[in-house]
Amino acid sequence: MGPTQNKTNSPWRETELDLFFSKQDPDDPRLGEIAKPASLTILSEAIAGAKNLAHFVIAGYPDDEGIRLNGGRPGASEAPKTIRRSLYKMTPALNEDSDFAIWDIGNVDPAKLSLADRHDLGSSAVEAALEAGANWIGLGGGHDYGFAEANGFLNWAKSKASAQSSASRPLVINFDAHFDVRPTTKGLSSGTPFFRMLEAHPEVDFCEIGIQAQCNSKKHMSWLKERGARVLTAEELEASGQPMVTAALALLDDWLLKPRPTFISVDIDAFSSAVAPGCSQSWANGFMPDQFFPLFDLLLKRCDVRALGIYEVSPPLDQDDRTSKLAALIAHRMISRGGRR
Repeated sequence: MGPTQNKTNSPWRETELDLFFSKQDPDDPRLGEIAKPASLTILSEAIAGAKNLAHFVIAGYPDDEGIRLNGGRPGASEAPKTIRRSLYKMTPALNEDSDFAIWDIGNVDPAKLSLADRHDLGSSAVEAALEAGANWIGLGGGHDYGFAEANGFLNWAKSKASAQSSASRPLVINFDAHFDVRPTTKGLSSGTPFFRMLEAHPEVDFCEIGIQAQCNSKKHMSWLKERGARVLTAEELEASGQPMVTAALALLDDWLLKPRPTFISVDIDAFSSAVAPGCSQSWANGFMPDQFFPLFDLLLKRCDVRALGIYEVSPPLDQDDRTSKLAALIAHRMISRGGRR
């Protein structure tokens, strides 16, 4: 087991050990036994010593300040714990044909830094993990950390790109009910991550899937389109009469011709409130898991998905941990089928 983040001046808090679940049965292993507490400083050495494994770094953001600043309901600060509790009770996938390692680097400590500095910390951690050869899974927390993780991913991707051809350009796909491209004139919030991303990284190919008509601005749509973003709204999906995977493939089209570095952001409010009641703002017209997972699986197969962020799960608003379990299932699918292996 690697060293944990246990220094009082560290901006990271270690994950509670009781979340690393075990059945104490060698014939029934759980992800909580595979996951090891670790620090970013030992990742390169650990990965170099086990190059035959697929490595996944998990980090949490117990932080809903950005949601509150955007007028949303708090509660997402509790999500990293509840998502881990469900994830670490899961077994490795039955069809898993490669070994993997999970390194849990703990949670950003909201008490130690300003919101902007916490975002910088998340960005640096993503970039360091990817540079070490690992794949990344972030557990929010507010969607403002979507910028932190996208920024770290894009900084890493640009450092690795030999040329900015369409095949090597990084791709960011956001599943969300909202555009989240509010300008930062009123400060940072959960509504600003992709405004910040596109201002800092105008070269990225960006797609939003699941956008809902009742909670978005036409001006924000125009702003996105002017920057080359592609959008598939919930209403377009419904009107098409097609499976979500078919409609999304038509939208993404040439962006999926060759594998390319990809970051997938999942704001849980993209799902219907029937299956994801535990979030700051959910609506009945979001999509269902059986619509999402076929598309997610295809993206994991066709793209070089190196980073995944899951945001805005709010346990105090949840029912029977349904939303946390859905988030855990998404992370489990990434571990089972995604990342560099």
